[in-house]
Amino acid sequence: MQPSDTDLIFSNKQSKIKDFAFDAQVVEVFPDMISRSVPGYSTIIDTIGRLSQQYVCDNSQIYDLGCSLGAATLAMRKAITAKNCKIIGIDSSSAMVERCKMHVSAFKGNTPVEIIEDNILNIEIKNASMVVLNFTLQFIEPEQRQQLLNNIAAGLKPGGLLLLSEKIADSDSVCNELLIDLHHDFKRANGYSELEIAQKRTALENVMRTDTLDTHLSRLKQAGFRHSAPWFQCFNFFSLIAIK
Repeated sequence: MQPSDTDLIFSNKQSKIKDFAFDAQVVEVFPDMISRSVPGYSTIIDTIGRLSQQYVCDNSQIYDLGCSLGAATLAMRKAITAKNCKIIGIDSSSAMVERCKMHVSAFKGNTPVEIIEDNILNIEIKNASMVVLNFTLQFIEPEQRQQLLNNIAAGLKPGGLLLLSEKIADSDSVCNELLIDLHHDFKRANGYSELEIAQKRTALENVMRTDTLDTHLSRLKQAGFRHSAPWFQCFNFFSLIAIK
């Protein structure tokens, strides 16, 4: 990795910390940021690919909502064996979408991919066999999250799969602080300084608002998913599956 690809965004003391945004500066270092900040990310991406082999069916659509640079999209594209399918990736960041299109075009596959710049709340989910929300819902306004899940459930075929990954708050305050501390230890072990950890936490405060696992499961049930359960956890990072 070249030095320019290394996440140094919060390495210098900032007099005023702006709210975190998926802008061009973040796009340049995003792979490094994710690998050093999100425990188990590569396992989640690999599993998205494996699940797509099982759940994506012929003549259906697959949605990657908040696709960022296309890691989940490409994992599914490599794994899908179903015929006459299409992957639709959506992200509201123009910088992300521009780079994602480059990544997608660089890796050829049998399943066509369309990358769209839009707010995922504007997207009608149609004829879907699989939908991915990989660390995306936490950036949606809390009062809009149920409606988004309702839209996804409505557009999924019976037996279709939603994969939902999130940073989660624990309802027990003592356990919650322990999980936060463990995550910060993970970031320290990956080379982030105390200043970087503190400044990024401040930048995310107004942008990323986490829910408890119970809240997520309750929303999924209300949306109409018949089965839902967490399949992965590392510290305060979870991934869940929900089946219509």
